[in-house]
This record gives sequence, structure tokens and C-alpha cells, in this order.
Amino acid sequence: GYQSLGRVDPNVVATVANAHAAGIPYVDVYMFPAPKHGNPEGQVQTLVNHLRNNKVKFGMIWFDIEGTQYWLGNCAANQDFLRRAVNKAKAMGIKIGIYSSASQWAPIMCGWTGVSGYPLWYAHYDNSPSFSDFRAFGGWTKPAIKQYLGDKTVCNVGVDKNWYP
Repeated sequence: GYQSLGRVDPNVVATVANAHAAGIPYVDVYMFPAPKHGNPEGQVQTLVNHLRNNKVKFGMIWFDIEGTQYWLGNCAANQDFLRRAVNKAKAMGIKIGIYSSASQWAPIMCGWTGVSGYPLWYAHYDNSPSFSDFRAFGGWTKPAIKQYLGDKTVCNVGVDKNWYP
């Protein structure tokens, strides 16, 4: 839904519509925050307004926390950015979750547990659709979804494979 370039993904409306048309029962949107572009509240508002203005039907927004190159130089600034973005989404009535992995969370957010009350979608590419590999991080003791395989082609479309009970 939102790209690290600091803009709404121009494909989000069509992508969500195609997912619904394919019969996918639960369609969420993820937001790749752009901290180097500033204004976390503005980024969230821009995405949510775009989704609402285009009548995009979605369940929740997942904040994608990965890629140290996209984040600010220190954990306190990163934590503040994410806290403000999450608070704005909540104020706009959006259900939210966090997408990350232990290896990405550690250098970006350090040991911060400030958003651990939200569902976690974690990535660990071990080709195993189960939570048996999960190790607590960031205050989460259990995940909601696991991305277990990435960059695969299904029906001529690039996908990541995910599992949730």
C-alpha cells in the first residue's frame, strides 16, 4: 500500500481488487514506512485516505519493519516514528499489525516492546508452514502469521507464501 520511496503504491487499488476477484477471503494492506521522508502521521493519512477514496476493501494495515537502509540512524528515532504512525492509524480507526523478523527488528528498533500488543506477522524463510521456529522478540511471545517462503511464482505471479492457523 505504501512504498519506501515515501508514496502510495500506485498498484494498491488494482492489486486489492484482483485479490478479491480471485476469491481470496482476507485481504490486508501493508505499509512500508519511509522514515527518511519524515511525517509518519502524514504518511499514514495519505495511505488511508487513498484507500478510502478509492473504496478499497481491506481488513487491516501491517507496518512492514525491515531494511535498515530505509530507517533513521538510531533506535529512539525509529521507535518514535513507528509509535506516531501507529497512533495515527488507530486514531483513523484502522486495525493494525506489525510485519518484521527478529533479525530486522533488532537493528531497527533494538529491544523496544512498544507495539507488542499488536499482532505479529513474522518472516522466517525455512519452507515450514508452522510456528515451531518462533523465538520471542520485541515483546511478542506468539505470532499471528508466518511468512515462510519468499519470491516464488504461482500462476505466473510473484508471491511470498504465508501461514496462519
